[in-house]
Amino acid sequence: MQVASVCILGGTGFVGRSVADALCARAIRVRVVTRGPTRSRPLWVLPTLEIAVADPHDEVALATQFDGMDAVVNLCGILHPSTGQTFESVHVELPRKVVGACRAAGVGHLLHMSALNASESGPSEYLRSKGRGEAAVREAAASLPYTILRPSVIFGEHDRLLNTFSTLLWFLPAVPLAGAGSRFQPIWVEDVARAISVALGNSQAFNQGYELCGPRTYTLKELVEFVAATTGQRRAVIALPGWAASLQAFVLEHLPGKMITRDNLKSLSVDSVCTGAFPPAFGFQPAPLEAIAPAYLSGRTARARYNLFRYRAGR
Repeated sequence: MQVASVCILGGTGFVGRSVADALCARAIRVRVVTRGPTRSRPLWVLPTLEIAVADPHDEVALATQFDGMDAVVNLCGILHPSTGQTFESVHVELPRKVVGACRAAGVGHLLHMSALNASESGPSEYLRSKGRGEAAVREAAASLPYTILRPSVIFGEHDRLLNTFSTLLWFLPAVPLAGAGSRFQPIWVEDVARAISVALGNSQAFNQGYELCGPRTYTLKELVEFVAATTGQRRAVIALPGWAASLQAFVLEHLPGKMITRDNLKSLSVDSVCTGAFPPAFGFQPAPLEAIAPAYLSGRTARARYNLFRYRAGR
C-alpha cells in the first residue's frame, strides 16, 4: 500500500515530534491534529506538515481530518489521569472513536501506539486501559488494517525519565527510589519513529502487534546510576521497601507534577522487557542507550535545565 499522507494524533508530544519528522523526511504529507496549536511550534519548520486544530475526542471532527488520509497514527496516551483526561477516555474511548472515524473516512491503515505489558488483566489501571484500547483496535480488523506497537520505556533528548532523574540528582544528596528493581529495555525515540515509518502501509505489518525494546535490560536503579555517572552527579540510590515505596507514591501523586503514583507503582510490578529479539520486519537494530543518552544528558548544566523548564511550559 502506497502511503502519501498520514494524520497523527498526539503529534505534538515527545514521540509525535520524532514521528512527524521521520515522515516528512520521506516527503509524506503529514497532518497533526491538536487542540493546542501552541505546542505544535517545534513542528512548523517541517516542509510537508500541516497543523489542524480540532478536538480528537469528537468523532465527526476526526472523520473530517482523516478524510483523504492514507493512514492514521494514534500516539495519544497519559501516565496520570487528570480533570477531563482519564485512562478510560484516552486509552479506550479515543481508540474506539479513531477506529470509527477511520472507517468513515476510508483510511487504509491505522497504527496504534500501546505499551509493553498492556493487558485487560494487568496489575494497574494504566496497563488495563491500554489493553482495552488494543481490543478496540483489534475488533476493527475485518474492515480496517491495523498495526499495534508496544514499546518499553522510550528515551530521547526530551524524555521525561532520564531528564527528570538528571534534574533530581542536581538537587538531592541521595535518591530514595520506588520500584528500584523493576526492569526495562529502553528504546530510542528515533528508533520508535523509524519503526512506525517502516510499518505504515506495509501489508506484512497489517493486523500485527510488535514489541519494541532496545538491546539491553536495566533495572530502574541502574538507569538512575547511569544518569548520575553520565552527568557527573554521583549520588547514593536507596531502594525503598514496598511499604515505603507505596507511601512515597501516595504523597507524590498529590503534589504538582505527579512524579509517581500508586498506579505507576503497580505498573512497575511487571518488568517492561520484551519476550524476544527486536522484530526483524523493521530491517534495523535499535541503538543502545549508551550511544545516545550521554549526548543530551551531558548538557544538563543550569542553563540547560532552564531550557528544559521553558520547553515543558511551551515557551
